[in-house]
Amino acid sequence: MPERPRIAVIGDHSAKVPAHPRLDAFIPFLDVEVDWIPTETIRGPETFRPYSGIWVVPGSPYASKEGVLSAIRLAREAGIPYLGTCGGFQHALLEYARNALGLAHADDVQYDPDAKAPLITALCCSMVGETASLFLGDGTRLASVYAHAEQTVETFHCKYGLNPEYVDLIEQSALVISGWDAEKAPRAIELSDHPFFIGTLFQPELSSAPGSIHPLIEAFVAAVIRHAEHSGSSATPQEAAVTWKYSS
Repeated sequence: MPERPRIAVIGDHSAKVPAHPRLDAFIPFLDVEVDWIPTETIRGPETFRPYSGIWVVPGSPYASKEGVLSAIRLAREAGIPYLGTCGGFQHALLEYARNALGLAHADDVQYDPDAKAPLITALCCSMVGETASLFLGDGTRLASVYAHAEQTVETFHCKYGLNPEYVDLIEQSALVISGWDAEKAPRAIELSDHPFFIGTLFQPELSSAPGSIHPLIEAFVAAVIRHAEHSGSSATPQEAAVTWKYSS
């Protein structure tokens, strides 16, 4: 039997992070192989050679912020399917701001309270354990996950998000804001010219269980399978397109 495609789940596993026990429960029911990758073990593109998908899960601040950012950059530049949930959403914004928009000092105040460019800051109202409406951008890939619905309800467990001062910068870039809350605050992003690159502040893990997987996770897994079939289930063919080198 051929080996199933593999997904790298990036995060520092902890029972204290509500999404992690959920992941442990339903991962065996996905149609792919999944490996947890502790953030401190990331050593550059070679870490992801066996994988056809990269998923940065909740649990920030991570032990290695730079390791996480390097993985996201690889996924973005090499066309590897990417899903970022909560911390994965926040760090996708950081990576893009730093490396695509030239905002070299962009940071998350969880790591640096005195950041020169505080891209990720505390939400005006904590969303720990909250459910809230999510309004979907017309024609976005995220909307297609919900059969092109205009809105849905999602589960959040977070305290930090995109600093409102930088929303205009993101909106003027190729990074699409594809989901908002009732107050028009960004809650999801995507790259339309990428095979699959979506980040959400909400946590689809919390709405998933064995036999009942969130449609966003199902869509990501389907993209990983397609990518594996096209590329031979390895990140190696894409590595030649990556022009950066990881530095610890």
